[in-house]
Amino acid sequence: MSEYVVALLLFGSAFALLISGIPIWAGLVGISLIFILIFSPHLLMTVPYVLHGSMDNFALLAIPLFIFLSAPIAESNASKDLYETLHKWLYKIPGGLGIANMIGCGIFAALCGSSPATAAAIGGIGIPEMRRRGYSPALSTGLIAHAGTFGILIPPSVTMILYGVATETSIGKCFIAGVLPGILEIILSCIWVGAIFYYRKLVPAKPGAMYYIEDRGLIERFTWKERFASLLKVLPFVLIIIGIMGSLYGGWATPSEAGGLGSVLSLFFVMTIYKIYRPRPLWRIFVKALNESSMILMIMAGALLFAYVSSDLYATQALGELILKIPIGKWGIIVLINILLLVLGCFIPPAAVILMVAPLLLPIIKGLGFDPIWFAVIMTVNLEIGLVTPPVGLNLYIVKNIAPDVPMSHVLLGVIPFVIIEGIVIACVCIWPQLALWLPNKMIG
Repeated sequence: MSEYVVALLLFGSAFALLISGIPIWAGLVGISLIFILIFSPHLLMTVPYVLHGSMDNFALLAIPLFIFLSAPIAESNASKDLYETLHKWLYKIPGGLGIANMIGCGIFAALCGSSPATAAAIGGIGIPEMRRRGYSPALSTGLIAHAGTFGILIPPSVTMILYGVATETSIGKCFIAGVLPGILEIILSCIWVGAIFYYRKLVPAKPGAMYYIEDRGLIERFTWKERFASLLKVLPFVLIIIGIMGSLYGGWATPSEAGGLGSVLSLFFVMTIYKIYRPRPLWRIFVKALNESSMILMIMAGALLFAYVSSDLYATQALGELILKIPIGKWGIIVLINILLLVLGCFIPPAAVILMVAPLLLPIIKGLGFDPIWFAVIMTVNLEIGLVTPPVGLNLYIVKNIAPDVPMSHVLLGVIPFVIIEGIVIACVCIWPQLALWLPNKMIG
């Protein structure tokens, strides 16, 4: 049997198992063991060593540490205070409430590194408030579903850690590479929300229109004292983000060291500011962090075993050579890779896509002369789109749960303009690679 047939059987079987609903780690380990038994039975005795070796990596320590950084924040009222603070500062801007939700998601995403958690935390407060002020259901739910995806692009991001480990790329540089594209995505999204309000003044939409915004006459006034007072609870957590990014950019700390210090400070601030120091809530924080860390590390072990098997069967190399031989030029291949990532992102969670596909695509990316750090951003933005597109689209179901009376068709229509914005960000990073590479190239150490 040729390597190409083996490759198609291996990756096709893995894809079918993953979209069947079976736990991701079980699907990856199961298909790996089946192909070992069929094609390379002599490798069976090496499986324990491969699994142990795959997890014996200091860089993996950053995963539980950054998850533990986010767990206390998710357990507290930090998302509510962040939302209210931004609203007090931005309420005079056209579309200020929507922009506050967008920026709030960006900051909270940097704190927790999880897209579904960001959508749930900010959306639980923001969607009811936007609808109370006359925002259409489509705009309010679509905005939050999209803004929640910032969690996998804006550092610190767990998916960037997984990419760095899977491709043996600098995690710190992957983190920093997401900063400017993430800021660009937030700015373009905020401009779109502001443009909707500006256009409404020129051409008022009819009630029931997808982006209808009704003036409810809710007049709010906040003094400068109230604005600055609202910063007191939020500022410590923002300083954690600045400290992590500064330490990585300046070369003062590794991702694991930055995550360790950030998690300690996060727990300390939550205990002192929000008075979460009783055993029961603290126990929930530790259990939440333990469960999420264990799940991701099990997926990691399964994915690395799958990568080992696919490499041993020459499946990875065969597919890479086949793709490089396609006579469509390097940018044509990049377009095909983007389409592949979009399709996979619609069916499989980002962590599984990165761990399963990144090692396969890395030789192709290097063979075409592209930077792996640059590709980390391209891949991540593609997976952002997957979080807001059916059938799996996790963020769609989260906002649907927050607003159960809103039809899924309205949520999807609300998301479409933001998906276009994410496509624009991908195009900008392709046209101007320095958008992703300038900051990493300036890093110290």
